[in-house]
Amino acid sequence: MEKDTDKLPSDEPEQLLVKSQENTDPDYGTEPNKRSIESLLEYGVINLDKPSGPTSHEVVSWIRKVLDIPLAGHGGTLDPKVTGVLPCALGKATRVLSALLTAGKEYVGIMCLHSPEKRKKIEKAFKLFTGKIYQTPPLKSSVVRKLRIREIYYNQLLEVEDNYVLFRVGCEAGTYIRKLCFDIGEVLCSGAHMLELRRTRVGNFKEDTSLVTLQNIKDAYRIYKEEGDELYLRKIVMPMENMVSHVPKIYVRDTAVDAICHGADLAAAGVCLIDARINAGSNIALMTLKKELIGFSIAKMHAMKIYKAKSGIVANSNKVFMERGTYPRWTEIKSKNEIG
Repeated sequence: MEKDTDKLPSDEPEQLLVKSQENTDPDYGTEPNKRSIESLLEYGVINLDKPSGPTSHEVVSWIRKVLDIPLAGHGGTLDPKVTGVLPCALGKATRVLSALLTAGKEYVGIMCLHSPEKRKKIEKAFKLFTGKIYQTPPLKSSVVRKLRIREIYYNQLLEVEDNYVLFRVGCEAGTYIRKLCFDIGEVLCSGAHMLELRRTRVGNFKEDTSLVTLQNIKDAYRIYKEEGDELYLRKIVMPMENMVSHVPKIYVRDTAVDAICHGADLAAAGVCLIDARINAGSNIALMTLKKELIGFSIAKMHAMKIYKAKSGIVANSNKVFMERGTYPRWTEIKSKNEIG
């Protein structure tokens, strides 16, 4: 396949429309990268390099104990022997992990053919498994074994040596690569099985950016607790907003934030910036002008209609992550501006 087609849904760029110009008050809220360490440990995410051996659940449990936090979760289970990118959300940020389901994932693996095949024949088989495919989860899986559709964004053969095939695949969440290898072997009529696998991407969490080991986490936290040095821990724990970097967004004015935190739907008057990718029914993220995540919402109309709307509800609230009172009520902001 051509290199420029090797993209995941998370690679689609944000396209912002400016509905209204608005400044944000520095007295309220905090830019995600300027949060305190205590806040990051409650609203943060770690791009972990999972080692071979432990289960994803065991790894998360270890992180929870090392950081002395009550809650942690991961973005997509990896089999014990599979290594690579495992986003681990901390504290209340675990509720944001669902955003990664639409981001797409990438794997690099080695497939073992049960009998030698010519490269061209293998390439043809790989091309058959691109786009929408039908897949039944393997016997050893944590989900119901029902036929389902999953999308393969790209499926690239990298190298062939004897019976071993090195490949790279970008796919929708919930795709079983072990089953993909088996099915390719069936098409080749020679049989095949997955030998090794490494996850190299989960959306914008990549193995070449900010990937850390379990030992890195332990060392950084020890330095923070014993020496009071936050530098290393800050390099490891990222704001939870990194999990929604690919999600279409609406940025709202300060006066609308607290109402949304109390469960209100988003009205047209509260909108400042709109992602042009938004369609009616789209799952979107509501953000402050400081780029803080407020919550998830469902758009009631497409981007241009939101842009032109002068009144009415444009998005229905779904989940709220920001604490109430982070921003004051609009009446308080109005009074402050009048006094100023």
